[in-house]
Amino acid sequence: MNSLQKTLLLSTLYGIALMITMLLLNGCTPTIQVATSDKPIEVNLNVKIEHEIKIKVDKEIEQLFDNKETF
Repeated sequence: MNSLQKTLLLSTLYGIALMITMLLLNGCTPTIQVATSDKPIEVNLNVKIEHEIKIKVDKEIEQLFDNKETF
């Protein structure tokens, strides 16, 4: 057997080994399943909202508020 024949034999063996490896790895492909729920999605919004309103008043208007005769 000369070196050319040995090279062809090795490349053929490597090719066969590569194909077998690819077939084995292809069989190990994981599967992913997505399923929907039977129950509807429920969003619970227990939110407490607190707010403060601050009003900045001019001094003249503030004097009107202080004057009890106006109201």
